[in-house]
This record gives sequence, structure tokens and C-alpha cells, in this order.
Amino acid sequence: MATAAQARSQDAFVRSQSVVARVVAGETLIVPIRSKVGDLASIYSFNGTGSLIWKLLDAPRTAAELAMAVAEEYEVEVAQAERDVMEFVNEMKAVGLVEVPASVAMAGD
Repeated sequence: MATAAQARSQDAFVRSQSVVARVVAGETLIVPIRSKVGDLASIYSFNGTGSLIWKLLDAPRTAAELAMAVAEEYEVEVAQAERDVMEFVNEMKAVGLVEVPASVAMAGD
């Protein structure tokens, strides 16, 4: 059962503005910025699937849209992609790597 804090497939997300990302040797590295300084103790590394999701989050996307892209790219069932994407998005949201776009948050209020 999903809690209110967990993402739903129709929720839209976008990259947090409080991180810096770079692709190094095929992996996406994410460094949170705290007080205008990179938090090197909290570097995140994404594999190919995570990198695809991160790339797609350059604009607001729903978890369902992300899951469809993952299913297509990796030729997996949509249901499995949805479960995996939801878990990944919830983890990224919990550590502040993604956020709900302001325009979407205001529309839902």
C-alpha cells in the first residue's frame, strides 16, 4: 500500500535544482549541492536504466511515462518497469534528487 509520501504513476517529477550531474565512463554521477558546496559524501551513481530515467527527467515526466520508456528501451513488461521505476523514483524523491515541478504542485493544491 502506497503512503501519501510515495510517488504514484500519474505524479510528475523533474530533476532537483539542488544537484549537479555528470556522465563519467557511461555512469551518471549525481552530487547534491548543500550551502552552495557539493556534498561529496553523498554522491549517487546511476547505471544505464537510472541514467535513462535521469535523462528523461530534464522535463517533467510522470512515473508512467518513465516506465513506458524503460519498458521500450530494455524490452521488459510494462508492469515490471512500472514497479521498478516507482521504487527508483521514490528512492530519488526521499533523498532529494527529484521533485514535483512547482506548476504541478500548485495545480494540485
